[in-house]
Amino acid sequence: MRSVSRKDLESELRAASDPQRAANLAWFFKTGKGEYAEGDRFVGLTVPAMRKIALRYRELSLADLDRLLASPWHEFRLAAIEILVAQFERHPERRNKIADFYLAHTASINNWDLVDASAPYILGEFLFEAKRETLDRLAVSENLWERRIAIVATFAFIKRGDVNDTFRIAEMLLSDPHDLIHKATGWALREAGKQNEPALLRFLRKHYARLPRTTLRYAIERFPPEQRKQMLRGNFESH
Repeated sequence: MRSVSRKDLESELRAASDPQRAANLAWFFKTGKGEYAEGDRFVGLTVPAMRKIALRYRELSLADLDRLLASPWHEFRLAAIEILVAQFERHPERRNKIADFYLAHTASINNWDLVDASAPYILGEFLFEAKRETLDRLAVSENLWERRIAIVATFAFIKRGDVNDTFRIAEMLLSDPHDLIHKATGWALREAGKQNEPALLRFLRKHYARLPRTTLRYAIERFPPEQRKQMLRGNFESH
């Protein structure tokens, strides 16, 4: 079996790059001056292509992943995330170490796709049977991406029918100024509502006056159109 090398991974990612796609991705992920991902750089890869390459290097060391996460290239960081998730799933005995590594590198998990591809599958899975104060710390962080990690990580709980932390973290984020948090919170509330609709309706009724409109729209999008109209007016009675 051939040894794996971080430099080989980087070479493969570069070889599969597409300059036109890179330009499109830079626009899509808002990398311009003053935008949420200002300065992020892309080599130009689809996610399936990146994942196929990355998973051939799934046994890279944490030191190699540290180097990848420090890269200015978005796809290099995303490849590191894919590998880290794979290692978390394949090596239960290392989950504590991987979770600590993840939390130590949140500064590099600095776009919404990086968060969404990792937070439920590493941090959420790790915290499911652990104390969850880490989520509270992240939810009040000055770092946008740490706040998104806090709410998105709860998807690991939601899929098991445990929605209390989703509602708790969502409440902490109601006053957040960023649209990407509004969207993630509404998304999480929608999924929590699939598990416990009465709890969702109680939450929306209680916090209606504070709910960002985007959060509310995402949270209720699975309801019938006429019911959504009523909910947008603050009527959350069951139908």
